[in-house]
Amino acid sequence: MINKPSRSEQREKRHLRVRKKVYGTNERPRLNVFRSEKHIYAQIIDDDLGNTLVAASSLDKEIKEKIGAGSNKEAAKAVGELVARKALEKGITKVVFDRSGYIYHGRVKELAEAARQAGLEF
Repeated sequence: MINKPSRSEQREKRHLRVRKKVYGTNERPRLNVFRSEKHIYAQIIDDDLGNTLVAASSLDKEIKEKIGAGSNKEAAKAVGELVARKALEKGITKVVFDRSGYIYHGRVKELAEAARQAGLEF
């Protein structure tokens, strides 16, 4: 009997496959999304230098005060707006979106659309 890989293992394989192609530069850094069971995280990363330029999550004080649970669409929307606002303050307007192997649906979609509406281009 063959053991089927778990959902997290399948996502990790998709993520690694996509990361071969999706690369953030200084002109156009990578907007990475990580979704856990309780929270959602977003980072803007310059892969040339290996630096995180901007980060936001549902654990940030300003989001945590507004929204109780960090694992819903409202929290994802708030994180998208916050990461876009921080990026624009640092002069970052264009990014490459890296959904980390997650389906573009639900929380990931809300985060991406909120970042777009707040001014990021991808």
